[in-house]
Amino acid sequence: MTRLLLMLLLLLPGAAAAEEIVAGLSQSAVSITADFSGSEILIYGAVKRDTPVPEGSGPLRVIITVQGPDETLTVRRKDRRFGVWVNSAAVEIGHAPSFYAIATSAPLREILTQTEDMRHSITLPRAIRAVGISDDADNAPAFTEALQRLRTAGNRYRLEENTVSLTEETLFRTDIALPAELTDGSYFVRIFLIRDGHVIDTLKRAIWVRKAGLERFLFEAAQDQPLLYGLASLMIAAFAGWAASALFARLRW
Repeated sequence: MTRLLLMLLLLLPGAAAAEEIVAGLSQSAVSITADFSGSEILIYGAVKRDTPVPEGSGPLRVIITVQGPDETLTVRRKDRRFGVWVNSAAVEIGHAPSFYAIATSAPLREILTQTEDMRHSITLPRAIRAVGISDDADNAPAFTEALQRLRTAGNRYRLEENTVSLTEETLFRTDIALPAELTDGSYFVRIFLIRDGHVIDTLKRAIWVRKAGLERFLFEAAQDQPLLYGLASLMIAAFAGWAASALFARLRW
């Protein structure tokens, strides 16, 4: 009876080999300054095994995602009516990552099943959720596809297949480039080990992105004291205009 139970456990997905992720990041914080032009995060790690991989198991695969803070936004569709472009329908996207990158060790469609994708929300369509749909929006998926297309063109959404280096099914690494236009907040790195189409282990790490120096001071001032920030901006602009006028007058004299 005991042998039968052990055999059944070995047949369960993820129980065939106790494989665990041990991983690290090249940096856990990114500071956005005046000359910030982007950054690159090295994600590396190894697979820890308590038992040998059973014979007949499929090859190990690795998927790594990097997700920025969620945003709530409205995607609108414009139609031409009576010669004028007007908003005809809209979909509210309740959870749209400000940045999302997927790196894989093999083509994504070949290693990830729809069931596992639904469970872990790995692909972009699963990571984006439309929560408020207008009555006029009869084709809501087209709105999320439009959002993906626009942000992919802007380098904010990326699918980078075959970019995770996997050595002897033990060591892995990849580089994820972060663009210059980053939203403040926590960026989450998720690592998935996949064998025979099933996720057998996951690991999550965080990267903190924040403005630093003068940029942070101005950002906080604009958020916390918008009236004073606006008045100060007007005063600075007026003073700059007066100073430039006085300088040109002196030079002309």
